[in-house]
Amino acid sequence: MPKNKKTEWQVGDPTISVVGEQFCNPYPMDLMVKRKVQSFSKDNYQVFDPSGNLLLQIDGQAWGINRKRVMTDPAGFTILTMRQKGMTLKNKWEVHGGESKEREDLLFTVHQSMAVSLKTSVDVFLAENNNVKKSTTCDFHASGGYSNISFKVFKSDALIAGVTHKFTWGSFCKGKCNFRVRVNPEVDYAFIIALLVMVDDNEN
Repeated sequence: MPKNKKTEWQVGDPTISVVGEQFCNPYPMDLMVKRKVQSFSKDNYQVFDPSGNLLLQIDGQAWGINRKRVMTDPAGFTILTMRQKGMTLKNKWEVHGGESKEREDLLFTVHQSMAVSLKTSVDVFLAENNNVKKSTTCDFHASGGYSNISFKVFKSDALIAGVTHKFTWGSFCKGKCNFRVRVNPEVDYAFIIALLVMVDDNEN
C-alpha cells in the first residue's frame, strides 16, 4: 500500500471530541453556514442543519487587532471564545471553553502554517500541545486551494471534514457569504465550525 495514503474518518472510528461530545454524531453531518456583515467591523455566522434548524451562532469582530469571537447555542449560552493573538507573521488564535481566557480552560490553538501563503494552510494543536515547538506534530491540519476559502481538515492522513465556499457576486454585494460543511461521523462539528471561522478571518 502506498505510504501517506489519504483515508476518511468513518462510522466506527474513535470519537473526535474537542469542544464536547454533545457535538459528535454517529453519522455524517451536512451543515450550511451563513455569514452576514453587520457593520464595518462586525459580522455574524449562523449554522443550520439540512432541515433549517439553527445549531450555532458566532459573533464578533471582523477587523482589528486582537479580534475576539464568541460561539453560542440557539439559546445564547456561550460554548467557546476565539481570540486572535496580536499581530504576528503567522496568525495565531487561542480557543477557550465558555467565556474564559484561563490556561486551564484552553481547548486548542490554531497557527497559520506559513507566514506567507496564497492558499489555506493552518495547524491545530490541542491544549496539551499548546507550548508549540518546531518538533511538535500538530493534532489536526487544514489545507485548501488558491482560489477561495474551501478547505479540508485532516487528523494525520485521515479526512475528517470538508468546507466548500459558495461564492456568488449577488451575495458578496449584499455582505453575505455561504459555506457548505461536511462533517464525518464521530467528529466534533463545533470544532470544525470554529476552525472555519478562524480560517475565514485569516483569509479576509
